[in-house]
Amino acid sequence: MTTPAPIIDVLDVTFSYAGAARPALDGVSLSVAEGDFLGIIGPSGAGKSTLMYAMNGVIPHYHQGDFYGEVRLAGADTHETSLTDLSHTVATVFQDVDAQMVATAVEDEVLFGLENFGVPHGEIPARVDEALALVGIADLRERAIASLSGGQKQKVALAAVLALRPKVLVLDEPTGALDPASSRQVFSLLADLNERGGITVVVVEQKIGLLAEYARRLAVMDEGRLAYCGARREVLSAADDLLRIGVNVPRATTLSCMLRDEGFPVERLACNVDEAQELIEGIVA
Repeated sequence: MTTPAPIIDVLDVTFSYAGAARPALDGVSLSVAEGDFLGIIGPSGAGKSTLMYAMNGVIPHYHQGDFYGEVRLAGADTHETSLTDLSHTVATVFQDVDAQMVATAVEDEVLFGLENFGVPHGEIPARVDEALALVGIADLRERAIASLSGGQKQKVALAAVLALRPKVLVLDEPTGALDPASSRQVFSLLADLNERGGITVVVVEQKIGLLAEYARRLAVMDEGRLAYCGARREVLSAADDLLRIGVNVPRATTLSCMLRDEGFPVERLACNVDEAQELIEGIVA
């Protein structure tokens, strides 16, 4: 089986914000294959969001500081390529979606980016319809954004960037202000866009339980360094070290590791309650 080519290459990147005492990123290298779903985790201040900003070109173009190394996005050096040009490849949804909104109505929010990108007027209505349908909010197109719930606003933000048809979708804690049900809806939608739409997804998230269930790969940041990067179960198997770093490992995974360490036959770590139940039933059978 051929390994997909990297769409994001982070090559020995060190970055310090202006006036900072230590680097926010310290010699970080990782690759994201086209079509991957990568979750970036770590304690507060570990460098998660900074890594995301390096991936989408916000660093070094917007956030100033000392930048060393190289980031390539779909083959383009982010240091040498403008944010405008990079935005044709990568779209970003930030943690504060209210601050990202520029219009007062749902349809106008999706229209805004298309018009700014110079999409031919004849194509715009179909692109708007497509984006709203993708995230399941076609019935909200005429609603005022201020009247929407947090989960609905998150879907509007997703529709606005999906209308631009990016190859890469980057999200900074997209469920930070959402309840558990809305959080799961967002991750289910991201998984569908990744699996059926072929969009590469990179998510910075504190809710490790959702990433453990939906992401294919996990990158763990610790004090600006990349501590782990690999398949989710492989990374989560280092539960004790992740807890030391400050990552809240899912209870199902912690249970799996405890059973494994006690000598029970654990062929696959559980990432959620259903998998943990299946594991226990297999052991006691």
